[in-house]
Amino acid sequence: MKTLKEVRCGETVQVKKLEGAGAVKRRIMDMGITKGTDIFVRKVAPLGDPIEVTVRGYELSLRKGDAENILVD
Repeated sequence: MKTLKEVRCGETVQVKKLEGAGAVKRRIMDMGITKGTDIFVRKVAPLGDPIEVTVRGYELSLRKGDAENILVD
């Protein structure tokens, strides 16, 4: 498995597992990113931070640190 940070622009992936603990994991889940959710990577900033994704029909920007906690396949 790889992390969301490693996914290229234009790819659609499915969330397999969320890492992290406590408030970090809860914040990611509150954004609608849960196990089994499809995520489409729309854009990645030139320096890699932030990452713009489409999840559950809306656009969301994620920091690299948060994207590292999302395992996808």
